[in-house]
Amino acid sequence: MAERGTTEKYVEGYARILNDACATGRRLSRDELEALRAQGERAAEAGVGLRLLVRAHLSAAQDVRTQLRGTAADHLLAAVEQAVDAFAEGHERAQQLAIRQQEAARREFIDDLLHGRSDVGRLAERAERFGLLLSYAHAVAVAQGPEPYDDGYSVTRGIELSLGARFGDRRILLTTKNGRLICIAPGDQTDLLAFFAKQAYAATDGGRVAIGRAHPGVGGVVHSYEEALNALDLAERMNLDEPVLHAADLLVYPVLTRDRQAMADLVRTVLGPLQQARGGARPLLDTLTAFFDTGCVSAEAARRLSLSVRAMTYRLERIHKLTGSDPGDPVHRYTLQTAVIGARLLDWPDQEL
Repeated sequence: MAERGTTEKYVEGYARILNDACATGRRLSRDELEALRAQGERAAEAGVGLRLLVRAHLSAAQDVRTQLRGTAADHLLAAVEQAVDAFAEGHERAQQLAIRQQEAARREFIDDLLHGRSDVGRLAERAERFGLLLSYAHAVAVAQGPEPYDDGYSVTRGIELSLGARFGDRRILLTTKNGRLICIAPGDQTDLLAFFAKQAYAATDGGRVAIGRAHPGVGGVVHSYEEALNALDLAERMNLDEPVLHAADLLVYPVLTRDRQAMADLVRTVLGPLQQARGGARPLLDTLTAFFDTGCVSAEAARRLSLSVRAMTYRLERIHKLTGSDPGDPVHRYTLQTAVIGARLLDWPDQEL
């Protein structure tokens, strides 16, 4: 009885439509079909399931069947098919519209969240609908691969399923923006962010993941997101090999580039003389980069550059002669290494300073 009460108003007029159609064997009119679609839309908006509604329509058709006489009964099945199809179309149409509206609201929320737009109180209220409590600190992990990704992509769905299976109902938000995968999680759940990084690295076929530091409040999400983006940009400019980057480990680089003019002066002054070498500054700059990246071990640096140890030694001596700074001298090493980092950040010598 409760089921009949739930569906009764959504089959109103249905029996009359069947009787009228069966009386002459005609197809349902355009107005009748549109009325059935409208009923289906209203039922979907009220949250009544389609299976329950189809059962109610079939039950009503059975009642009509007992009242039909002669050849009119032969037309019932065709009329029911048209009627239920129209009703289901309206129901599905309303559901699709609701899904699109939910997706649009989610996308708007994510854009506002990651850019710090909208009223803080309103944003926090909206966040709860998507599983986030912005009163706590959050960290943001950003993954990028060889191709852009969107919310509906199999890569995104696969990672979302993996996170759900591993961590259940923890308050996290997985989304995409500008072709990158983004995971927002409570700042104390480092295991979750590490798992996301591992899954994203594998799913993006060797992409790169950056994890921002945890920061409190609405603005904290924006701050962590920007840190992660900056880490990805820095990794590209510095040719860093690590697949997973932590913004906390890269804080020295923003400090070094905060005064761009001072860094440019350092690069010009310390490394500028390398441009006098045959072949320009690039080969000797690459030599210094490999030397410092290997902990100042000449043999390992030579292997990286496919050079003999003798050729490596010659290059280091040439650098010493041109710059006046000895890469092997601890007193000179810091200045040279800082200048090399600055050159990589400023894309020198490819870009003029």
